[in-house]
Amino acid sequence: MVTRRRFLQGATALTLLGGLDAQRALAATHKQAGADALSLASLPKNNVSKHVDIFVGTGGHGHTYPGPTLPWGMVQLSPDTNNSGWDACSGYHQADGSIMGFSHTHLSGTGGADMLDVLVMPAQGEVLLDAGERGLPDQLYYSKFDGAAHGPHLTADVVAHPGKGYRSRFDKGSERAVPGYYRVRLTDHDILAELTATLRTGLHRYTFNKHGPGHLLVDFAHGYQDKPDIPCKVTDAELRLVGNDTLVGGRRVHEWADGRYIYFAMKLSRPFSHAGLYSDDKPLPAGATEAKGNSLKVALHLEDAAKAPLLVKVGLSAVDIDGALRNLEAELPDWDFDRVQRAAAQQWEQELSRIRIESPSNVVLKTFYSSLYHTMVAPTLFSDVDGRYRGMDLKVHTLPLGQYTYSTYSLWDIYRALHPLYTLFQPERIPGFANDLIRQANESPQGPTVWPLQGVETGTMIGYHSIVLLAEAQAKGYPGIDFDKAWPVFRKRAFDDDWRGLPYYRKLGYIPSDKEGEAVSKTLEYAYDDWAMARLADAVGQHADAETLRKRSRNYRNVFDTKLTFMRPRDGAGKWIEPFDPREMGHFEKWRDFTESNPWEATFLNQHDLYGYMPMFGGVAAFERKLDELFTTSSALPADAPPDIAGMIGQYAHGNEPSHHVAFLYAYTGSHWKTQSRVRMLLETMYPPLPDGIAGNDDCGQMAAWYVLGALGLYAVDPVSAEWVFGSPLVDRGEVTVGEGKKLVVETKGNGPGKPYIQSVTWNGKPWSKSWISHADLAAGGTLVFEMGDKPNKKFGAAPEDRPPSFGRLAGKGEA
Repeated sequence: MVTRRRFLQGATALTLLGGLDAQRALAATHKQAGADALSLASLPKNNVSKHVDIFVGTGGHGHTYPGPTLPWGMVQLSPDTNNSGWDACSGYHQADGSIMGFSHTHLSGTGGADMLDVLVMPAQGEVLLDAGERGLPDQLYYSKFDGAAHGPHLTADVVAHPGKGYRSRFDKGSERAVPGYYRVRLTDHDILAELTATLRTGLHRYTFNKHGPGHLLVDFAHGYQDKPDIPCKVTDAELRLVGNDTLVGGRRVHEWADGRYIYFAMKLSRPFSHAGLYSDDKPLPAGATEAKGNSLKVALHLEDAAKAPLLVKVGLSAVDIDGALRNLEAELPDWDFDRVQRAAAQQWEQELSRIRIESPSNVVLKTFYSSLYHTMVAPTLFSDVDGRYRGMDLKVHTLPLGQYTYSTYSLWDIYRALHPLYTLFQPERIPGFANDLIRQANESPQGPTVWPLQGVETGTMIGYHSIVLLAEAQAKGYPGIDFDKAWPVFRKRAFDDDWRGLPYYRKLGYIPSDKEGEAVSKTLEYAYDDWAMARLADAVGQHADAETLRKRSRNYRNVFDTKLTFMRPRDGAGKWIEPFDPREMGHFEKWRDFTESNPWEATFLNQHDLYGYMPMFGGVAAFERKLDELFTTSSALPADAPPDIAGMIGQYAHGNEPSHHVAFLYAYTGSHWKTQSRVRMLLETMYPPLPDGIAGNDDCGQMAAWYVLGALGLYAVDPVSAEWVFGSPLVDRGEVTVGEGKKLVVETKGNGPGKPYIQSVTWNGKPWSKSWISHADLAAGGTLVFEMGDKPNKKFGAAPEDRPPSFGRLAGKGEA
């Protein structure tokens, strides 16, 4: 098992400064996100797409990309500025200063990296086969949210000095992006590049402003590489010219998703005069039409490049070249760039407008819709138009008509907020995602998926949280999901598999830190997976297994030290490992004891059994004092802290997922007013609409989903419970399409800066004293009204009967 930033170590702490100047943040955003973008002209005047700034997260460590894709699309056509290092995980960083070309697959917000397939770069003059040096040190960028400094770092105003190669400097003032469209002027050759996309294809339009010959370089050896001096590992590559306007090819890539397949079909809008194929940067004989090897490139030559704009359309497939051709022919039969761009804009508007909000703050509008955009760029479509796809066994399968398979499930992240958000505003997609995860679990030699990417289990992160998505879907009553087919493979994981410390967990009730890496975090996350498994077991009639799993879900108790009131590592003999420091990462050089966290954060990694947990601290009041201390203690971190521990408030780290539910835990102590205060502060300080506007990585939309839900005043502490805990809504009004023509309306009265506190709530016009509400209520549609104020109403949600249920019971009810 690898975590996402396994090669990065930390140094001294950096204190996060307090509130941001909202107007300065808004003024500094890229101008391209305004309504003047031509690519939004086809949308209604009240479109919400105009609020999306796609460049949010492209600086700092957000790791997002600016190029066009469709909601959950297979193709992500975007510029590559770098293909090595942690801050190149998406292929793009807004401060890099030059563009290598435009490739067709990208990851959004991840901390592990791969992709960047089929790089295309227009140029004039000498054919250059090497991208050339980026002209910057191999250092991490600085982010305002960094929790730990990591030695020398780059700043957003760094000036690059690119070396000789096919990469080009670009005019930042010309760079524009709106949903479904990107453009930039490459200054080295004065070429305007424009990009748009369909689900499975990308469409380029290049306008050469200088007359004379030109060429299109396709670097099929390009891809993400872990180290700058070791090229992307490629095998079985082939390129084939078909006539004088078509290029096809395929390869296997052995990076993060080791052994994945990718095929493409490319057509040009006008014939190339001749083509030059290269293997290992050596030219093949003139007239060659096919190349095989591991490092292949081709230059497609144009006699008069400026005669007319050159359009290039590319279809992808993980199955074969024929699949790529069929995808291209089905989705992009013509050369009408503007039509394709308009269709992309309209599809984005359709999905984005499923949640309509009102706010007097342009910062809130921009942050909300930029976040909502990023919640829909993954998972990514992975089946062809004919239903064929490459399964987790790397074999080719065919789906029935109307079914789809997906890739890029960042499950450790997205079970917390992104998938719960989908259950509200994308309910019709839930059965498809669930059945896809069941299918993948049964196809994969490794069983239930952890972090599947393009038919390969990357094995990244811990737990097997695909079970959480399934259990949530079952708890919320979605029809058409084959839970009976899921049960055998998931039961095998829970009860039988020799997998990542599970034998220790089953035998000892915890995982010893001297036997297994990240053992404390694994123990805690397996406990939550057991809670989810119990739900699935009951659903398929396996009640004895369900009872065993529920009891086992309390294994978290076995790594909790009641004397120190911290989660901490213990060895195989049951002894606590010394010395202990609540900020520590671990005791061993070969591994950490915690996954991207420390004892402070791990102590609150309990989502399902709060009323059984609080007595271990000495009671509710003691638990609440400990929670207070989490937010008020020093933010200092040790030298080996990973950069994921970011966005620090005390030892709360908003930049990483284990903290995301923690501010809502005050609801369970009866001090919901503290949740309101903390959540409002996080909404206002952790999400400026800027390139460096995400604390840590966006993680395939999880960070973004936290904001979207938070702005609506909701969060799912325990998604499997099918209950929502209130926070502190930012918007004046939100209207969510929850399916079947129903609307959920969230309204606030007396809201505004400095007014984070709920005074009272009504649901469908009736007083509502609880600090939570069921998913069934929200999914049925209705109106939720929050009366807000500048002083806390400490009685709201305080009574035990008004606190959220946990472990299936209310506060003070039943066995602890």
